[in-house]
Amino acid sequence: MEPINLAEKLSLFQEHWSPRVIAELNDYQVKLVKFQGEFVWHQHDDTDEAFLVIEGEMGISFRDGEVTLRKGELLVVPKSVEHRPHAANECQVMLIEPKDVVNTGDAGGDLTAANDIWI
Repeated sequence: MEPINLAEKLSLFQEHWSPRVIAELNDYQVKLVKFQGEFVWHQHDDTDEAFLVIEGEMGISFRDGEVTLRKGELLVVPKSVEHRPHAANECQVMLIEPKDVVNTGDAGGDLTAANDIWI
């Protein structure tokens, strides 16, 4: 068992909207991702999704409002809630979600990232 250094792991990739797995616990994966710009509107019908901001600031739009997250803040988006993450400047985020969750949920499209990419 070795500790995982988040800054070191984040330095290993530059792509935005492409989550990288750093750990697994039970049937869940802990992922790191860099956000910049706007993502697609989507939802995950079968699971909640946790966003923890490591560095920077991001927003999550909902059909009925907006939440801003800053460094050290966490938000859990309940399953089946349509949302759209976005960040004006690069934002580093930890995601916690079940294995095999597709990042674009039900929307698909060009921003759909490959699953299970470990760093």
